[in-house]
Amino acid sequence: LLEDVIGDIDLVCMMSVNPGFGGQSFIENTYKKVRQLKEIITRNNASTLIEVDGGVTDKNAAQLVEAGADVLVAGSFVFKAEDPSRTIKNLKSLVNS
Repeated sequence: LLEDVIGDIDLVCMMSVNPGFGGQSFIENTYKKVRQLKEIITRNNASTLIEVDGGVTDKNAAQLVEAGADVLVAGSFVFKAEDPSRTIKNLKSLVNS
C-alpha cells in the first residue's frame, strides 16, 4: 500500500511491539519489515524516514539502524533505566559508530 504514496510521506512509524502499553518484548520480524520498507523508499527515490517504536534496547538498536531505521523510540528502556541520560548516550554511541 505504501508503494504508491511513499514519495508523499515524511515518516513511517513502524510498531515493533503490539500497540497498547509500554515494556513489551520486541517482535523479531521487525528487521525484515524495516528492510522491505527501506527497499520501497530506495526504489521510489523517496526521502521518507523510518521510525521504529517499541522494544528498542541496546541489544537491537544497531541492527535496526543497519536494517534501515532512521529514528528509534526507546521509551521504557530509557525511562526505566537507573541513569536515563547515560542510557541515551549509550544508545547513540551504538548507532553512530
